[in-house]
Amino acid sequence: MPSIRAVFSDIDGVIIDTERDGHRVSFNLAFKEFGFTNEWSVDYYHELLQVAGGKERMKHHWQTKGFSKPVAEEEIDELIKAMHKRKTAIFVDLIERLKLPLRPGVHWFMKEAMQAGLKIAVCTTSNERVAKAVTEKALPDVKFDLVLAGDVVRKKKLDPEIYNLALSKTGLKPDEAFVVEDSRNGVLAAKGAGLPVLVTTNGYTEKEDLSAGDIIVTTLGDSDGEKGQLRKRDLKFDGVLHVGQVVSYFAK
Repeated sequence: MPSIRAVFSDIDGVIIDTERDGHRVSFNLAFKEFGFTNEWSVDYYHELLQVAGGKERMKHHWQTKGFSKPVAEEEIDELIKAMHKRKTAIFVDLIERLKLPLRPGVHWFMKEAMQAGLKIAVCTTSNERVAKAVTEKALPDVKFDLVLAGDVVRKKKLDPEIYNLALSKTGLKPDEAFVVEDSRNGVLAAKGAGLPVLVTTNGYTEKEDLSAGDIIVTTLGDSDGEKGQLRKRDLKFDGVLHVGQVVSYFAK
């Protein structure tokens, strides 16, 4: 019987519901500062989320729709790099000023993982500064054993590279850890590394095909706040999911 020794977690949409009112808003503010009138709507940004990585989303937008003023092909990569750097600074400022709240249940779930002696790792395609702001500012009392972020891997999710790297760095086998993800790309990346997956959906991902996930809930749930709903797997669930339940399930 395997023994669960670690939890690997994404950030965006898992720890903080960052996409709609964090990343999207920050992209739009950066566009404005660089003299563009482009504004990504809530629905359009959902489409863009199918492209992994912020710089990649901007490049995709340029290729498919174009910016509000022409940009030469030989200039686009440097422009995107500069705009993404500014977008990241805006986004980090939002997190450091705690303008984006933690998702329900995340804080105590991480604390339970610590108390259970599990290693806690962050595995995200978000910029390293973003990951640092979340782990140090939003969750200052949680000990993160490993933070993998940004360009630490060549291939973005749904490629399993970041989760394979987490296994390598922690020295664990796939059946000794579980992943917390929110999106189809994240679930497929974890599954590609052979890891079991707990899915917490959000407004952007609830309609995606998440069937590859092992446990699916709408949120981890707070005992004195928003409760979650179980979408997949027969677990005893009163609206609050505990680390012990997940560990027991995946250790079977």
